Amino acid sequence: MSRATRSTRPAGKDRVPGGPDGRRMLLVNFIDKCGTGLWSTAMALYFTYVTGLGLGQIGLLVGVSGAVGIAGAPLGGRLADRFPLVRVLIATQLLRSAALLALLVTDDYPLLVLVSAAGALPDRATNVLTKLYAARVAGPERVRYQAVNRTVSNIGWTLGGLGAAAALAVGTTTAFHLLLVGDALSYLVMAALTLRCAEPPAPATRVVASSADPAPAAKPSNPWRDRGFLAFTAGDAVFFLHDSILQVALPLWVVHATDAPVGIAPLLMVVNSVLVVLFQVPLSRFGTTAEAARRLLRPLAALFVLGTLALAASAFGGPTLAVTALVIAAVALTFAEMIHTIASWEISVSLAPDDAQGAYLGVHGLAQSTQRCVGPLLMTGLVAAGPLAWPALGTVLVAATTAQSRLVRRHLPTPSLSVPKVTVSEH
Repeated sequence: MSRATRSTRPAGKDRVPGGPDGRRMLLVNFIDKCGTGLWSTAMALYFTYVTGLGLGQIGLLVGVSGAVGIAGAPLGGRLADRFPLVRVLIATQLLRSAALLALLVTDDYPLLVLVSAAGALPDRATNVLTKLYAARVAGPERVRYQAVNRTVSNIGWTLGGLGAAAALAVGTTTAFHLLLVGDALSYLVMAALTLRCAEPPAPATRVVASSADPAPAAKPSNPWRDRGFLAFTAGDAVFFLHDSILQVALPLWVVHATDAPVGIAPLLMVVNSVLVVLFQVPLSRFGTTAEAARRLLRPLAALFVLGTLALAASAFGGPTLAVTALVIAAVALTFAEMIHTIASWEISVSLAPDDAQGAYLGVHGLAQSTQRCVGPLLMTGLVAAGPLAWPALGTVLVAATTAQSRLVRRHLPTPSLSVPKVTVSEH
């Protein structure tokens, strides 16, 4: 079959929606996660052994960067509504590379904090921009595209982490520098590949049913004045706690509260990655419309209950019970992570008006950014509080899913935004 013939096939007939540009952007994201896996694994050790920072200084640097990075998501979304999306993406990739390379030229602490904070802005913006690109290039198959994208991300993270582990085994300053430069170069490669991507069509303007309607409003929709969308974003921030439970609380809980061998902690992270690679794409078919995505909140609540109860149970009994309960918790919370990703992605795009899609998705990006700052602190508190803290958290999460389901049902537009005309026009 010729390339011309292949390019005219509907998105739904391809294994990967979005055509050549969609596949190219998947490659960009894969390179992104490989490079980020190289650097993020070694960042704290770099600041310790290469720049000579103390624990308190590293904690402050990471905290300031995380706080500044929160602004990256809404800023990126706003820029994507005003400028070509591909150009904004390229700009963020170049800025990320420049910020990393700047770390090589100074050991001055205030400058390190400033550079790290400056790099956090485009870093967080990129996440929103790639999701926005997926929404526009994949059209009605955006949920499947994002699922493929997430699978590719997990593979990239794993490969990057393995590369970092090999370099850290050497442990020299040169090895640390190579990890940093490798990540910076990955952004330059990403920018070159993104430059070859066509600008995806912006969403079509929503058609108003009444013919007697006056002319459209001059100002685009404002997510900061949309109380329903802000409430949805706040609820999503609660659900994103599954990230901190898996990455922060679970290893600490294994060590401080159970009789399980310490070596099980990294193995549970492997289980998480393998399950995401195997099941994220197949599960995406259950959230292809906004209403279907809303219905996923019910099994999400059940998985949260199972996961938190299993964590509590792991503290009672010997090693066998602890290991069994921890595996159940890791599996349940991983499936909760995958289901929430599908529901969150589809509903957030569906609630975003066509005239301000970027701004709305940027504000929605605050959910994950805020959780990254608050979640680890909350998790350390829960671990210290003991087993009963987990059922309490599960109760909060179930209440949040119930409230979120009702909120989304009230605010979903009719007809649903999960139709081709609202997202992009297909070629």
